[in-house]
Amino acid sequence: MQYEAGQFDVIVIGAGHAGVEAGLAAARMGAKTMMITINLDMVAFMPCNPSVGGPAKGIVVREIDALGGEMGKNIDKTHIQMRMLNTGKGPAVRALRAQADKFSYQHEMKKTIENEPNMTLLQGMVESLIIEDGECKGVVTQTGASYRAKTVVITTGTFLRGEIILGDLKYSSGPNNQQPSIKLSEHLQELGFDMVRFKTGTPPRVNSKTIDYSKTEIQPGDEVPRAFSYETTQYITDQLPCWLTYTNAETHQLIDDNLSRSPMYSGMIKGTGPRYCPSIEDKVVRFHDKPRHQIFLEPEGKNTQEVYVQGLSTSLPEDVQMKILATIPGLEKAQLMRAGYAIEYDSIVPTQLWPTLETKKIKNLYTAGQINGTSGYEEAAGQGLMAGINAACRSLDKEEVILDRSDAYIGVLIDDLVTKGTNEPYRLLTSRAEYRLLLRHDNADLRLTEIGRKIGLIHKERYERFLTKKASIEEEKERLSTIRLKPNEETQSVIKAAGGSELKDGILASDLLRRPEMNYSHIKSLIPSEVSLTEDIEEQVEIQIKYEGYIEKSLQQVDKMKKMENKKIPDFIDYDAINGLASEARQKLKEVRPLSLAQASRISGVNPADVSILLVYIEQGKIAKVSAE
Repeated sequence: MQYEAGQFDVIVIGAGHAGVEAGLAAARMGAKTMMITINLDMVAFMPCNPSVGGPAKGIVVREIDALGGEMGKNIDKTHIQMRMLNTGKGPAVRALRAQADKFSYQHEMKKTIENEPNMTLLQGMVESLIIEDGECKGVVTQTGASYRAKTVVITTGTFLRGEIILGDLKYSSGPNNQQPSIKLSEHLQELGFDMVRFKTGTPPRVNSKTIDYSKTEIQPGDEVPRAFSYETTQYITDQLPCWLTYTNAETHQLIDDNLSRSPMYSGMIKGTGPRYCPSIEDKVVRFHDKPRHQIFLEPEGKNTQEVYVQGLSTSLPEDVQMKILATIPGLEKAQLMRAGYAIEYDSIVPTQLWPTLETKKIKNLYTAGQINGTSGYEEAAGQGLMAGINAACRSLDKEEVILDRSDAYIGVLIDDLVTKGTNEPYRLLTSRAEYRLLLRHDNADLRLTEIGRKIGLIHKERYERFLTKKASIEEEKERLSTIRLKPNEETQSVIKAAGGSELKDGILASDLLRRPEMNYSHIKSLIPSEVSLTEDIEEQVEIQIKYEGYIEKSLQQVDKMKKMENKKIPDFIDYDAINGLASEARQKLKEVRPLSLAQASRISGVNPADVSILLVYIEQGKIAKVSAE
């Protein structure tokens, strides 16, 4: 029996990495928000790798923080190791990665949510949505509670009809043996959503006390204090190391001998798995010529002996997993604490979403995270933040927010999903971003703080600090572009020590900084600023001056694309009325319903000729409307 249980502006279903960002964003923007999750002990749980960040993903965490999200702050308070990757390469590919204390991460995030004034946190199982006249009006739980809302965000992760597979064992379950969400998945199919079956996996965990670390290579964190959040001022210094070991020929032979027992190769697993995070059996089969594969041993926290065996994701039977571990240096006597497993789950086809992450089929319903076909905590959190922002904007009658591909990796991620779709769990990579020189770890605040402030997620004091930093960068760049250094003994000595060729004439400080061997500290030693500058300001001055030409080229490309983005396509346009479109292009345009000419040009199957025809048709002004279905 149903009963009316409450009224909210925004309801978020799920409290994983997408759900917590969606709920916190909505509540902090002033929307009365409820977050419903199957198990309150699983808020922000890390069912797979106990880490945050890495290539592209680490930049997403910085972007989440620049917009006013929580992931960066939370990992800064709960990590056990922090490391900047790709420091020997250019700034566009540098990325911060943190090893998390997964239990502290959960508890800290739950505490933050519980202390949020506009937030109600509830344990419950949502089984259906309240739909009236094509609009989502709320949710109904397993107990019959009917909660009304102006907008609803679904962030169910891998729980939708989840099934765990381990050898020949298969059972209905969410991650980590949690209850799966079956009826909600069936309900979404009844509403007419196209669904796909995806698969992901996790490796075994072993007891740290049974590992022989002398046979492995230590992987320490950085000695330099680092943080994801622009608000972090206190740093964790007592870090734990990770350890590196490798598989070998014996490991690979054992896997080959047991492929017939692998659910991946026996046909038991039907879902499509992630290309960029393959299982160990998949790696051995696909890369048979490789003599070894890296295995990282990562502590799951400071108060547990569990160690995550990264690189050994598998669904092979438990007895085979134990034999595999025994072939790996350092793990010969390792005690298995949890077996690895695969999990299959339902996702919606993401081309059924607008760029706001609202569904095209049902108004006021948003989806974010793995339900949209992505993999990774960071990808989920980025989508959750934007879905929460837009659900709150709709409920508060404000303009919704869409990030361009030139604004953020989050913009690239969402545009890829809603425009191109995905036939496998989507992972964000630096190579997916055509403007990656602009989308760097170091400048996320310069790109996105203004947006965060406008929507109410960046408080006044933080915004004022940001404006001061921005002004300081410009002032120092201006100073270096006006001071001419003479080829005196001091200058020549600094240049020579840096490995450069001596000056024959005077040179502007900014031009000297552009030399590859020079950095800001060299310039600073010759002409120190009268104003004390922080390290991040100095870094920004150096990057902006040194890479000015490349950045300018990228900005010119962005301007060209903006012109196409500004050519809007009416939502009601009838593509069947446009003569000359290729049949595939017509079909894809009707499916995606792009909002701009630029988005149309990115759809697979839509060629430049089709875009030209579409442009001419729109500029004529006589646009046929699609009939109401």
